[in-house]
Amino acid sequence: MTRRWQTFLAAALILGSAACARKTGPTPAPKPTGFGAALVESSGGKQTGATGTVLAQPVVVQVNDEQGTAVAGAMVELSGPADVTFDPPNGLTDTSGQLSANVALGSTAGRYQLTARTSTKAGKTVELKIEEIALGYQQQLGFQLENKYCASCHDPESTPQRVSNYDNLAIKPHPFSEGDTFNKMSEDDLTAIISHGGPALNKSALMPPYGDTLSKTEIEALISYIRLVSDPPYHAPGTAYPGR
Repeated sequence: MTRRWQTFLAAALILGSAACARKTGPTPAPKPTGFGAALVESSGGKQTGATGTVLAQPVVVQVNDEQGTAVAGAMVELSGPADVTFDPPNGLTDTSGQLSANVALGSTAGRYQLTARTSTKAGKTVELKIEEIALGYQQQLGFQLENKYCASCHDPESTPQRVSNYDNLAIKPHPFSEGDTFNKMSEDDLTAIISHGGPALNKSALMPPYGDTLSKTEIEALISYIRLVSDPPYHAPGTAYPGR
């Protein structure tokens, strides 16, 4: 056999091996060894994060049997809007019956509904809905302003970066997520109370005015943030909001 043919055959073998490698399909999902009857959220729901970023905490779900006992080895699949990704998107529950996944938010600001699924031994699908919030540029600015000027009174929880003053106030401020209160307030009402303080709407004078501190753009950003984190969700009058 000539050297030319030896070279040709070696090249053909390499190309053939590469072609076989390309034809190899994705790694099959592991087969479940356990089956539950219920899915519950352990942690990670109702987080806020910037659009296109990974949420600070993973979403953790747990599979339980009919007696409420954790089930190991159960398959859980995660899904959401088209531009939301999960790492991993599916897997088997660990010895504590839980699956943990990091969630990367999509590119659009808004409320995202995620779905976790598992199957019973009889093949019935069990679902759990989990909600997260993606902040666009305007809402991110509002979030920063809320942390700087508002959270020390409106948020009853202290953090390593901020001590809450909530318990020291005779009249307790409403958390910005309290939709039952803020959803009833118009844009003009919110602008007035932020700009001129509580007395502008016959509210507590403990709410100071920020009209000389915040610009019009900043006040609008703060209101946009309040609207987005509202629970129950805020729906502007006369506006239809398609589900994500």
